[in-house]
Amino acid sequence: MGYRTLRVINDDIVAPGMGFGTHGHRDAEIFTYVIEGELAHKDSMGNGRTIKAGDLQYMSAGSGVQHSEFNSSQTTPSHFLQVWLKPSQTGGEPIYAEKTLGTAAKPNALTLLLAPEARDGAVAIRQDAEISFGRLIAGNTLALHPGADRGVYLHVIAGEIEVIGEKLGGGDGASVEGAGSIEINGVRDAEFLAFVLS
Repeated sequence: MGYRTLRVINDDIVAPGMGFGTHGHRDAEIFTYVIEGELAHKDSMGNGRTIKAGDLQYMSAGSGVQHSEFNSSQTTPSHFLQVWLKPSQTGGEPIYAEKTLGTAAKPNALTLLLAPEARDGAVAIRQDAEISFGRLIAGNTLALHPGADRGVYLHVIAGEIEVIGEKLGGGDGASVEGAGSIEINGVRDAEFLAFVLS
């Protein structure tokens, strides 16, 4: 199940007014990226906020956390990705953080979202992994330099890219092992997530 420390990517569409009631997690690094619409979050740490399209939410469940997620709109579906990674340690106090992508996501560039330490605007997580948001205009190329001992997983949110001769569209993913450098080509204007994993 999963790939290296990446356990799952849930691609969810939630109808207006619907959602997930209060439920628990532990020992999981969880982040949510809202693609369209909005998502109302509440948790046992006292956090409560509506996450809008383009926003990122991170929660390290640690020793245990309860949370709920609902589409607070009565008219518009909510489309989001929820990603789980295995933590590098068990237990610990739960952690919560948010990040607004907005104009920080430049075209033809990778924007670092999550990393083992807070740098370049990234949120620090409990795992030796780097997760970036890519925005690529058709006809352009991005280079990723993970190091030969790392694994890379690419998940396309929208549009179309080409990597090592394979074309990937919205919802597609690909893993690449043992590559010191990877070229990502924009076939159509695309947005994607790039995971560099230990």
